[in-house]
Amino acid sequence: MNNNKTVDEQATVRKVTLRIIPFMFLLYIVSYLDRANIGYAALEMNKELALTSEAFGFVSGIFFIGYFLFEVPSNVMLNKYGARVWIARILVTWGAIAAATAFAQTANQLYVLRFFLGVAEAGFFPGVIVYLTYWFRAKELATTVALFTAAIPVSYIIGAPLSTWIMDNIHWLDWSGWRWMLFLEGAPAIVLGVVCFFFLTDKPEQATWLTSAEKQWLLAELERDRQSRKHVKRLGVLKTMINPKVLYLAFIYFVYQCGSLGVGYWMPQIIKGFSSSLTHTQIGLIAMLPYMVATVLMVLWSRSSDRRNERKLHSAIPLAVAALGLVGAAVLPGPVASMAMICVALTGLYSFKSPFWALPTLFLDRATAAVSIAVINSIGNLGGFAGPSLIGVIKGQSGSAAAGLMFLSALLLVAFLMTALMRVGNKEPDQPVTASAH
Repeated sequence: MNNNKTVDEQATVRKVTLRIIPFMFLLYIVSYLDRANIGYAALEMNKELALTSEAFGFVSGIFFIGYFLFEVPSNVMLNKYGARVWIARILVTWGAIAAATAFAQTANQLYVLRFFLGVAEAGFFPGVIVYLTYWFRAKELATTVALFTAAIPVSYIIGAPLSTWIMDNIHWLDWSGWRWMLFLEGAPAIVLGVVCFFFLTDKPEQATWLTSAEKQWLLAELERDRQSRKHVKRLGVLKTMINPKVLYLAFIYFVYQCGSLGVGYWMPQIIKGFSSSLTHTQIGLIAMLPYMVATVLMVLWSRSSDRRNERKLHSAIPLAVAALGLVGAAVLPGPVASMAMICVALTGLYSFKSPFWALPTLFLDRATAAVSIAVINSIGNLGGFAGPSLIGVIKGQSGSAAAGLMFLSALLLVAFLMTALMRVGNKEPDQPVTASAH
């Protein structure tokens, strides 16, 4: 009997994983491609539109102002209308705006379009994280989130050569390559939005692709998982938004995003600085390497976090690694050493994500954690405005991105200390692992 139960458990979890994660993974690849491809567009766009370093930094970062303002309202709408309807809406609107960015003629038009791209995409990431908690038990969540968030580095692995190849090779109708790149890469989100509406299932009880026995087992397991976490708190929306621990995590994420997106948006231009003879396609191929390394190691790190049922140090250590990597990228001579250090930095930055998103559920129940994730992501993503903008200002004044990387490294060290010193228990000694895994 126990053997059959074990086999059924594994088969059911595998069926749920294969149904949900690959599709969400694909959506997140498209999402990140449409927000990050502006970094590759800059290789041509900055000159054509006469954008200064400061202006490009603002173009990159203003996305996150719109994101910040509409993140929590979007998550409220997702809870009201369900993941299927709301995520489909997000996809269609952001795809349309991403494609429309190709028609921008001035910096001001870019500012407006990037702002509304952030508005359109707001709520997607925290919405998916909350959606995953409807389907997966606490003990599986860090690895599940890692499989989903691995789409971020994978989007760069795909997007770097794809974006730069389009820019080098597609110039139909006398349109610049960067314009075709933005237009063509915006279209898939619209198509996937329609697919999402018909494919996604909101909750396990609605899953026609599970047998009756599988649904009953999964619902019972999720309820048992919820009941076992007696030490977590339920708070109202306002109290969650002003909860000191939630705000503490939001500040950590803010600093993290400064480093992560500061590097991500500026990497194509950092690589271009290695040699003036590099083509756009060659820059894209070189940019793939750090993300390939980061993808593999972030999944292994999240599995370590799940296996040891430990979140805090698994969140803190990658921040220290990323800080050291950015210092190395800034000070070591030669392109090979610089790229090796960028590999180290991005591995740390991406390994941080999955254990970190398990932290709110160490002290909040699922419903409250849903709001806290939106708050943390909303406030934290302002770092996506500050990081690229900061590097733009520093690069504009100094002529080099190295000083900006050093400053981002210092911020990540602050985030490391804050994460290492915070007080949220990982385990309750008298409770089973599933009771306190998140």
